[in-house]
Amino acid sequence: MRRSIKLGAVLLLAVLLAGCGRYADFALPAPQADGPRAPFTWEARTEPLLSRGDASDVLNPSVVHFQNAYWNLYSEFDGKTWHTSAATSADGFAWTKLGRVLSPQGWEGSYMAGNGSALVVNDEIFYWYEAGDPLRITLARSRDGKNWSRQGAPVVRLGPQGSFDESDVADPYVIRAGDRFYLFYLGQDRARRQRLGIARSSDGITWEKLRSNPILELGAAGSFDEAGLGEPAVWSSGGQWWMLYAGRDKSEHRRMGLAHSSDGVHWDRVSNFVISGSNSWDSQVICDPSVEQMPDGSLRVWFGGGDMPQPAQGLHGQIGVGVLRGR
Repeated sequence: MRRSIKLGAVLLLAVLLAGCGRYADFALPAPQADGPRAPFTWEARTEPLLSRGDASDVLNPSVVHFQNAYWNLYSEFDGKTWHTSAATSADGFAWTKLGRVLSPQGWEGSYMAGNGSALVVNDEIFYWYEAGDPLRITLARSRDGKNWSRQGAPVVRLGPQGSFDESDVADPYVIRAGDRFYLFYLGQDRARRQRLGIARSSDGITWEKLRSNPILELGAAGSFDEAGLGEPAVWSSGGQWWMLYAGRDKSEHRRMGLAHSSDGVHWDRVSNFVISGSNSWDSQVICDPSVEQMPDGSLRVWFGGGDMPQPAQGLHGQIGVGVLRGR
């Protein structure tokens, strides 16, 4: 009996240690001192760069420079299923569509393999994307942008009962700072509140979440982001970490807000800075930023937009580009 009690205690301790190992207290490295800082101005092209074609929606661009070209891994909805499709460009403006490169399979279900974040790591593209029901985040890798090997299981799982991400983890955006990867993502709880959190990893596969998540709460009543946050995009410049993110109101209109942080963990909104769609095609929804820092100090931002305020698809989604300029 005594041996059984001791064995049970050892097993319980192992479980507790394993659970603790998924969480940590951390901060990002110091942000870059040079580059643009607030106040920022926004200017967008009037026409989309990637149109729907025969798809219901094209959204969620994730743009990287790979093998002397721009690669855009974006989400495409065919009326039933979300896929990841690819396009290439010499300049980031004129795009050639290559077709679908990832569709849901196995544990991913039959609905979602998209809404991802691409990053060039050595000679590969790492692409973290959401899949499954409930949504979790997984990883695929490619050496040519066309042929992909999947991790085969989620790399970021749901949080424990009562956590901010107990129901879904989605909308990944991954950056590399110092010797680690940092993942900014949407977490949804049982009350369907969508807020933003962060995790870190040394290899892009095994992640530990910030113990004090979430890092950004819902906006105040009546604000553009009172009903949900998602789709973060993060960079550092001007002595700060910056984050563009999509906010929802109660009517499912989406706009983009801006937040800043000195450590990547404690964030404050930039007051009176909200980006709304200014053209007919993105008049109701503007979301899904993917950011590139340009040599002239500006920030090029690819984004999704739509003219129908819907929560997931049916937006008539298309992809456009704009520029953030700081002082």
